[in-house]
Amino acid sequence: MTGDPSVAHDTKHAHAHPSGATYLKVAAILTIITVVEVWAYYIPALVASPLFNPSLIILSAAKFLIVVLFYMHLKYDHKLFKVLFTGPLIIAGATIVALLFLFHQLKISF
Repeated sequence: MTGDPSVAHDTKHAHAHPSGATYLKVAAILTIITVVEVWAYYIPALVASPLFNPSLIILSAAKFLIVVLFYMHLKYDHKLFKVLFTGPLIIAGATIVALLFLFHQLKISF
């Protein structure tokens, strides 16, 4: 066996990591989404709109997804981990949407 035995890194199972430039792009996207969220809060007509809460939830979910995929490396993990993470996430999202309907924060008009 050659090399340092204290380093238990199997190169067969190594996965690609994003570059520094990718992290900077992701940070810029997260910053832009945050600016849009804060900007939307200061528009009274938008805050009074029934689309205000759902739009902030969608933007927040997008930021969550970006952080999980890139900074927590879920994008580069084994598919089993993606399934184990995505299943409960879908259940949580459906629960939030159901609660929005229940407490009349989200309405469907026909």
